[in-house]
Amino acid sequence: MRKEHEGQVERWANYVREHPKEWKKKLKPFLDGQIIMARRFYRKLSETEEGRKKIKLLVEERGRKALRKKLQNVLLV
Repeated sequence: MRKEHEGQVERWANYVREHPKEWKKKLKPFLDGQIIMARRFYRKLSETEEGRKKIKLLVEERGRKALRKKLQNVLLV
């Protein structure tokens, strides 16, 4: 499995090098979808008191300033 992964990474790197403008168009919808799904998840999680506690615990454990800032927009607290 590891060799397959390395091969995929290498093929993607070659594609990015050979198509510097096109690769972004292919990847953007996927990344946008991931961001949308994450926001939905945290918004849904923040609908309950228990969910808000879990988010708060996650932020405290990770201690990341960027994560804290992003989640502040989602939290309903």
